[in-house]
Amino acid sequence: MSTQKKYRHIFFDLDNTLWDFNRNSVETLKELFIEWVAPRLNIGVESFIDVYEKINHQLWNKYRDGQISRQQVAIDRFTLTLKNFGIDDETLAALLSEAYIHRSPRKTRLVEGASEVLDQLKSKFHLHIITNGFLEVQIPKVEHSGLGEYFETITTSEECGCLKPCRKIFEFALGKAGARPNESLMVGDDPDGDVKGATEAGMDAIFYNISGENNPPEALYCIKNLRELLPLLMS
Repeated sequence: MSTQKKYRHIFFDLDNTLWDFNRNSVETLKELFIEWVAPRLNIGVESFIDVYEKINHQLWNKYRDGQISRQQVAIDRFTLTLKNFGIDDETLAALLSEAYIHRSPRKTRLVEGASEVLDQLKSKFHLHIITNGFLEVQIPKVEHSGLGEYFETITTSEECGCLKPCRKIFEFALGKAGARPNESLMVGDDPDGDVKGATEAGMDAIFYNISGENNPPEALYCIKNLRELLPLLMS
């Protein structure tokens, strides 16, 4: 099976589509826990990370809805996690936040098959990234992981002023790439942010279903491994 449409531009989400956010984040959080939290808390690192991830998810939803600032996300996810375990220490929270923002983007684990797929796609398509996140965090991820060589443009939500699935970020990215919606394809793991957002902007979208969610009806195709893109796009 292959796509019948002739695409010229392929846009990828970054976190958990190409750059393995889950593994890289956990690795960083474990380092921070051992260095600064464990000496003060008699809990396991898994408990700390579980609470952090729940709080971080809640704060990102508020940030996406415009309820809080990026600075609040960066600090409060650690402030609230520490408070959950009885530590009210804004200085420590700020230290953890700064260390996380510095270290995490320099981790280099990629999603399985990412390099192999991009190696082949770059010979046929113009490749781009559209990502929610802070500029100071997302760009180093691309640079340090070796992804930079594949992509012509990178659009971040901070640069655009809105987060996926906002239609504006897709239109901004298309304009930056010099691409038309009808010749462009989005690949990502978020059924709303990547798939619904892209299709509402007039693009086609492929859903990378890594977590066993229900496949969104807007998706042109649904895949479980990035390598499945090759027979769809290279034939």
